[in-house]
Order: sequence, then structure tokens, then C-alpha cells
Amino acid sequence: MLSFTEENYLKALLHITIEVEHKNEAGTNELASYLGVKPATATDMLKKLKEKKLIVYEKYGKISLSGSGREKAVEILRKHRLWETFLHEKLDFSWDEVHEVAEQLEHIQSQKLVDKLDKFLGFPEYDPHGDAIPNAKGELKPSFRKTLSEVKEGTTCRMVAVKDNTVAFLKYVSQLELGINTHIKVIGRQPYDGSMEIVINSNTIVVSQKFADNILII
Repeated sequence: MLSFTEENYLKALLHITIEVEHKNEAGTNELASYLGVKPATATDMLKKLKEKKLIVYEKYGKISLSGSGREKAVEILRKHRLWETFLHEKLDFSWDEVHEVAEQLEHIQSQKLVDKLDKFLGFPEYDPHGDAIPNAKGELKPSFRKTLSEVKEGTTCRMVAVKDNTVAFLKYVSQLELGINTHIKVIGRQPYDGSMEIVINSNTIVVSQKFADNILII
């Protein structure tokens, strides 16, 4: 049985190495930064995960998930995103509220409950933030999305996910009346600071490059 913290590290590694970077490995500092802990703290946990053969890791080297580690990480991620979907669709939690609650529910061990939840929701492929939900076979759809900051002027695109799942960012996105599948038209861009003029629901606004870097579109 893994601790909640160990499960969180595996899930974080899966997200960083496969969903974000697509390179199958991460550095200790990168992982520590993502989890909001000190590198020394992350190193201690990595030693434990290595002993359990859940990761491949050498001191000062890169970290990757082992076969069993990836399997466990996908299982945790599946539970997390199914619970987020349930909370949003069935209990009317806003998308900036679901993450924290799902963080608690993802550690429930009943596989039967998770499978029934998946069926109850109609086997959803994406969670409220637009992130892919692994299926019962552990298959995770690859992401071929790009960020809003990469879109050329005069182009209309559709938001499918966000990179930043913090409450502050999600609340800001909601204030702009921007959600999954909302269409965005890029009007202009400032070379000086990368800020962009965009149109959302007939409203023209200016957003920062940081904002645009965290909006995923197709």
C-alpha cells in the first residue's frame, strides 16, 4: 500500500514526463518545483519510490517511471480525473473547486467503485479542464494541442484545456467567460511584451503572454 504522498509523486511524474514534456523523464528540481517542495524533500521520496521499484533513478540523474510505476500513476490519474468530472457534472462544483476535492477522493482504493463511476459518467474521455482521462486499460490519449500564444493573428481557435490548474487562474479564466470549447479569435499581438488582443463571445480583451501560455487550443 502506497502513502498518499507517494501516490502524489507518481501522478506528478506522469504529468510532467508524459503529458507536458513528452520526454519520459524529469529532473529532481523540476519535480520539486511542480510539487512545491524542496529538492532535498523530493530526493528523500525518490529514494523510497526507487526501493519499491516504481521509478528508475540515480542520484543527480534524471527520473523516469518504471513499468509498474507508470501503471500505478495512470490508475491514480484516472481516479482523479473521473472524480473531477463527477463533481463538476453531477454535483455542480465549479471547475476551480473540483481539483482540491478530487485530490482527496483519488486515494480511494476500490477498483469496483472507480469502474462503476466511469460507467455512470458514460466513459468520459476528458475532465472539466480538458485533460484526457485514462481508460480502464490504462491507455492515455496523447496531446497534440498548442498554446494560445502560438496562434497567429486573424486566426480563430477553440480552447480545449488549461495548463495551469490553480484556483486563482481558473477563477480568472471564468471571469473572462472562457471555458472548454469556447472559441477565441486572435486580433493582434504586442511584440514588446507578448500580450494579445483577443475576442471571446463578441468581447474584445487584452491578455498577457503568461495567460496565453496557459490556454491550450486546437
